[in-house]
Amino acid sequence: MTRLILFVAILSSPSPTTIMAGLQRRPILIDASGHLLGRLAAVVAKNTLAGQRVVVLRCEKINMSGSFYCNKLKYLSFLRKRCNVNPKRGPFHHRAPSKIFQRTVRGMLPYKTMRGQRALWRLKSFEGIPPAYDKYARKVVPDAMRVTRLMPGRKYCQLNRLSHEVGWKYKLVVSSLERRRKLRAAVQYKKKVADEKMKKKALEKVSKQIEPYKKVIAAYGIDS
Repeated sequence: MTRLILFVAILSSPSPTTIMAGLQRRPILIDASGHLLGRLAAVVAKNTLAGQRVVVLRCEKINMSGSFYCNKLKYLSFLRKRCNVNPKRGPFHHRAPSKIFQRTVRGMLPYKTMRGQRALWRLKSFEGIPPAYDKYARKVVPDAMRVTRLMPGRKYCQLNRLSHEVGWKYKLVVSSLERRRKLRAAVQYKKKVADEKMKKKALEKVSKQIEPYKKVIAAYGIDS
């Protein structure tokens, strides 16, 4: 009887295609600016375990609840933890914001199993926005944003400053690269707006000339 119940339960369980039905082929790009570290990591961990590829950008703008002083003391305490026999064995203390975020996500995954390792492989995180991703639409996670989750008046700090204080050496480099990227994006946007205006004027100019052809196309049941 027990074997029969087990067999029926296996048959009634959802197939892998049913579980993965809501996934996207392309990776989801998340702009991490203004998000809380733990809440964003929880959402990303859940999605990577489900099989979704995730790319987290602008990790240096992630916020942490609590004052900067307390968070720095916690991280300095973490930096002192090591193997007395041979420190090369670990634990390894990352200073870059993207690596700190990856380690936070790793703590929410069963990373010592193959399932957890594959979930970690599906995650990529970067400081700033690299050229490979600056042309694609980026998303936010409303449930993980500081303005929606942290009570007004509560103290918080940026991961950018914390990483810089504990030994990250590329704060100025990333900020200068981001400044250049925003300038390039502004120039491209102005050009795009100008091209759209020219296209609109050209359509208005030739609208009377192409009106007879539109009627012929409409007669065949084709929407122009």
